[in-house]
Amino acid sequence: MQGAGKAKKEAGTKARGRPFWTMLQGLCVTLPLSGCLLTDKPEPGLDIPATYSAGPRNPAAAEAAVPPLDWWRAFRSRELTELIEEARISNLDIAVAVAQIVQADAQARIAGAPLLPIVDLNGNAQRTQISKTTGSSSVVNVSSSGASIQILQNNLQATLSASYEIDFWGKNRATLRAAEETAVASRYNREVVGLTTVVSVANAYFQVLAAQDRLRIARENVASADRILNLIKQQFAAGTSSDLNVAQQESLVDTQRAAIPPLEQTLQQNKAVLALLLGRPLESVTVHGGSMKSVAIPRVTPGLPSELITQRPDIRQAEAQLAAANANVENARAQFLPSIRLTGDGGYESAFLKLLLRPESAIYTAAAGLTQPIFHGGALLGNLDLQKGAQDQLLNSYRKAVISGFTDVDKALIAVRETARAEELQRKVVSSSRRAFDLSDQQLRAGTVNLITLLQVQQTLFQAEDQLAQARLLRLQAIVSLYQALGGGWLPKPVDAADAR
Repeated sequence: MQGAGKAKKEAGTKARGRPFWTMLQGLCVTLPLSGCLLTDKPEPGLDIPATYSAGPRNPAAAEAAVPPLDWWRAFRSRELTELIEEARISNLDIAVAVAQIVQADAQARIAGAPLLPIVDLNGNAQRTQISKTTGSSSVVNVSSSGASIQILQNNLQATLSASYEIDFWGKNRATLRAAEETAVASRYNREVVGLTTVVSVANAYFQVLAAQDRLRIARENVASADRILNLIKQQFAAGTSSDLNVAQQESLVDTQRAAIPPLEQTLQQNKAVLALLLGRPLESVTVHGGSMKSVAIPRVTPGLPSELITQRPDIRQAEAQLAAANANVENARAQFLPSIRLTGDGGYESAFLKLLLRPESAIYTAAAGLTQPIFHGGALLGNLDLQKGAQDQLLNSYRKAVISGFTDVDKALIAVRETARAEELQRKVVSSSRRAFDLSDQQLRAGTVNLITLLQVQQTLFQAEDQLAQARLLRLQAIVSLYQALGGGWLPKPVDAADAR
């Protein structure tokens, strides 16, 4: 009988030990599997060219004049500099981007909370009255005066509870890393918004200058055409010109006057755009403007394509978003693995306040739990596919951002080169047209010019001067686009000690 009892006891011990050994074996099988699950990070596979197709081939020439941090000062316009610096402080889109950084940082702190224990202090005071008509619930106290029925009960409790999930598979660390990369991306987004704001201010200001230049040209053309109209009217009064000549010149004068209202509209609308970019109503913004002739043409070189990846904030933003997606995939894979949670409570409990903190009133509970997902209705697989899809999307977005950056620089370099040529050629057109107009004006006064020729010369000159102003605007905008394509200002490179000597 003793042997049978001993065998039965051993069997019971083995039976009680089986769940532990089964769990341990499951962990041993899962451990090597987890290493395979958490190391899947795609490679961008980028092909970075050595130089830009539209840029200088010599690396030294490409590095000669990369954009400085305050690149807008290179235009040598005090008003433009003041407007840009005010916009960098007061622009509402930048303020929104800054608020998003605050939110992203807070979200990162929230995501990091599971890596630390959760500790709560609990206090409870309870007073219970027992029914006088149910003796089974009554408690009899014996005192010197005899037995009495206790119908009121007190329960005082003060405990400290803690719980902690062991991040064995890195699930919580992956969540924190994803939130931190998202916060990094929000900072690059703020740089993208800031650069876009600066570029918008520069373009709107140059539009104001162009509209003012074109208005001056249009008014001067109206004055010239009106002066010639008076001469033709004098000739008509003297009988040396026809009514048709007067009507043709009047038509040209009216055409030039009709060109003024659209230019006034462009001028006022771009001033309104500047006011919005400054975060103020139009009535409180004064833009003096001037002429595009007073704006300097800065020299800009693009550097090397390999440097662009670290300079453009939109590329860095896409890179941070991809890193966050990689961490989210890691988290989704880790959710298939067991989670281990430790919990504990400790404190004091008593029916009397004076006995609450006595050693004999101490209570505690300690527990450890392991949860292995078995069936969640496809939620875990669906989440994994969702995160992998987002990862693939952001990987291709990152590739596109890099290639778009190279393309933007090439396009801007081409635009800078061709708009400079166009402005120079248009300047020659204006010079020759001005000479032809002056000669025609002299012949008109001498009475030896063909009025049809004079009308053609006037129209050619007026159009050439207006097109020159537009060509100048396009050149300035092309330079601004190059600054934007290069990611704005670049930090100066550290000087080598050998070079410093």
